[in-house]
Amino acid sequence: MTDAVPRGPIVYPETDGLPMPDGEYQSITWRYLLDALKAHYRGRGVYAAGDLFVYLEEGNPKNCIAPDLFVVLGASDHKRDTYKVWEEPGGMPDFVLEIVSPSTWRRDLGAKRARYAALGVGEYWLHDPHGRYLQPALAGYRLVDGSYVPLPSQGRARGLSIRSDVLALDVLLEGERLRFFDPVGKRFLPTYDEAEARIAELERLLDERAD
Repeated sequence: MTDAVPRGPIVYPETDGLPMPDGEYQSITWRYLLDALKAHYRGRGVYAAGDLFVYLEEGNPKNCIAPDLFVVLGASDHKRDTYKVWEEPGGMPDFVLEIVSPSTWRRDLGAKRARYAALGVGEYWLHDPHGRYLQPALAGYRLVDGSYVPLPSQGRARGLSIRSDVLALDVLLEGERLRFFDPVGKRFLPTYDEAEARIAELERLLDERAD
């Protein structure tokens, strides 16, 4: 009879060590989208992240996804090193956006889309920064009966607009530029830094009036 070999703690790596997404344009777009969502949903029980592993099964670090951008409703917005579905009251991401690149576009349009549907992700979005692999260069899909169906798009003078039911925001494509628009507040979402600067300016004005 052999002695049982003790098992060490299961490690869930924080990143794969690779920059995400590819290229300068993708990086600028991704950073704006993430910062804008973080500022918009701050303190409202919504978590937005990117360049982060989402682990799907406790005890199995190989079972994970790594969306370019994802949003979870009903989750606190505190910082995380990884997102473990079984530990989170919000559960699976509700919104996923992938930025298409030469190395990922086939998976984004095929196997990855099928996997997100099987996982029950409510909306799956694709953005092709230069329109090389996807026409139009922005597409959104809603999960219906286990399959994704296209969200309706609307042409505008400045570009293409698609409403996200999950985010309650319009996603606008203006040329190669991607932005979020709040149809209630009738404004483009500012970046996190822009929102912080706006709050600081309002606080300064209030202090001046109080003096």
